[in-house]
Amino acid sequence: MKKTIRVLLRIATVLAVLLGMLVLVSLDLVDHRPYLRESYYAETMARLRASGATKVLVRGELSAGFGKAKLTPTVNAPADIPEKGAFRSLPLAGYGYRKGKPAVGTHDDLFVKAVALKVDDRIGVMVGADALIIPPEVTALAMQRLQKEAGLSREQLYLSATHTHSSLGGWGEGMVGEAFAGGFQPGVRVWFSDCIVAAVLDAIKDLKPSQFGHGRFAAPQFVRNRVVGELGRVDPEFSYLIVKQNQGRIGVLGAFGAHATIMPGKQMEFSADYPGCWQRAIEEQTGGFAVFLAGGVGSQSPVPEGKAFDGAEHMGQDLAGRLIEQLPQTPLTNSVTFGMLGLDVTLPPFNVRLTDDIRLRPWLAKKLLRTESHTFLQTFRVDDACWVSTPCDFSGELALGIKDSFRTRGKDVTITSFNGDYVGYVILPRYYHLDGYEPRTMSFFGQYVPDYFEDLIRGMIPILADK
Repeated sequence: MKKTIRVLLRIATVLAVLLGMLVLVSLDLVDHRPYLRESYYAETMARLRASGATKVLVRGELSAGFGKAKLTPTVNAPADIPEKGAFRSLPLAGYGYRKGKPAVGTHDDLFVKAVALKVDDRIGVMVGADALIIPPEVTALAMQRLQKEAGLSREQLYLSATHTHSSLGGWGEGMVGEAFAGGFQPGVRVWFSDCIVAAVLDAIKDLKPSQFGHGRFAAPQFVRNRVVGELGRVDPEFSYLIVKQNQGRIGVLGAFGAHATIMPGKQMEFSADYPGCWQRAIEEQTGGFAVFLAGGVGSQSPVPEGKAFDGAEHMGQDLAGRLIEQLPQTPLTNSVTFGMLGLDVTLPPFNVRLTDDIRLRPWLAKKLLRTESHTFLQTFRVDDACWVSTPCDFSGELALGIKDSFRTRGKDVTITSFNGDYVGYVILPRYYHLDGYEPRTMSFFGQYVPDYFEDLIRGMIPILADK
């Protein structure tokens, strides 16, 4: 009996030691070092200063073109043919509690839409996809082809997604990617990137002399702060760009910060949610072309009048009606100032927390998240409108503060999310120590990333806007 007890004690001791070693190699204290003196900040600021010395704006007559590709996949196909968007089975992306269940069909079609802009010899293309995000691997595949077939660089491609939670999944690898997008299917990346390329190339082929205008209107009744409710703020503005071909169609690009989550998780059909309803309504009423880009959706949820598709339809139709009222009042010009700026951003180490003070060691977090050490920020200027693309669910409250500060200086700024990379949520630093999905689960890189990104954005805009 005593011998058995000694053996059990030895086993328990060994297990305790192994457990202790596992904790030591897997867990660490949360890094609270301020970003201003860290190497990643210095590296990125040096690149920003260098880019400011070399970027040139052009002014001249605008040409614009429109292109689109249907992103809706065919499911229940006899075989997977990614080049044709055909799959035997495909999950929806957006709600983790779906647990990778396959889509059962299509409620309303998904699209990738592109608007090409050209002034003098400079071309830039703005793209919106009816998708949860645009994954970085999809961006890389699309850029390989676009660089080869159209000579485009990364900073010439302005990407965003509508953030519908009922679009195609299967594009993510690893625990986190598959939690939101279902089981990984490499062919989805091929299909997704092919649709982006097709839309962009069609838009460039469609370039015609055009006019440009922009504006915004308030729609506070459709958005709420989902982190702290009335204790916080929201960005209530719907921002838009108008591009009207002299001998062709009118195109409207719209951005709004409410999450596209009106369609519930139990709905298992493909749908573009309220952004799709908005796009269809604009196109029906103008005979033209509409593209929706998610604004600063971090911490912001929709407030529809109704549930599921009825709510999405009402919200999309209402926002479309309000924009249609703005069109006759929006001045247009065919001579614009145009420029683009892309910035390679070095990220801090991972700060994926288990508690407020304990995190996974960065090497382990990287295996789970499969996020690179660099990301991308971007600015497009068209006349006196500056649009900024970010690689995240960017906070509506942060966006509002940036927009308000530049507005006092005569600059019209819009911030959009999901620019072809994804680094989690970037929300107000004062929410960082709260429990919950956005501040705890999805704030991958620590409490200073919001300030870091805001510094960079505030540095990028004047490079294009102050000339």
